[in-house]
Amino acid sequence: MKGIVFNEFFSLVDEAFGAEVTEKIIVDAELANDGAYTGVGNYDAAEMVRLVKCLHAESNVPVADLLQTFGKHLLGIFKAGHTAYFESCKSLFEFVRSVEDQIHVDVLKLYPDAELPHLTATQVSNDELRLVYRSSRRMADLAEGLLWGAIDHYGEAIDLTRTELPDVNGDQCAQFTLVRR
Repeated sequence: MKGIVFNEFFSLVDEAFGAEVTEKIIVDAELANDGAYTGVGNYDAAEMVRLVKCLHAESNVPVADLLQTFGKHLLGIFKAGHTAYFESCKSLFEFVRSVEDQIHVDVLKLYPDAELPHLTATQVSNDELRLVYRSSRRMADLAEGLLWGAIDHYGEAIDLTRTELPDVNGDQCAQFTLVRR
């Protein structure tokens, strides 16, 4: 996982819970690097899991809620840094369909060692899109938060439901169904 993701997590925790909580979870998570992440460095996703679990212990906010909130926050960061992706898509469905074939391809050009989830988007009808998430990192909650952030960005009336699918070779799989109201 890229260091920038960890740094954005710390920014969100600082903002929502205060710098003291950020420092406490860094200590409690017993990180090898004491919470120092370079933006382009690669780090074990298990460290993020430990940080989120420590934040849960400190805040009593469910882990799923923490990850979804972080996903929405990350979407805002991505939007600010990469406006062209968002402006090139006229709808949420168009944006979601572009993630795997455009955004992830460009990310891998910049960071060939990035470990990205595999996403498969299927347009069921004009008003329904299904997105299957698959990742060994098991962060479907984060993906759901990113989707909620994108829904907010495009301002469409969308119902989002999530269905857990059976693991595939140890990867977490989930299906997100987006339906226009």
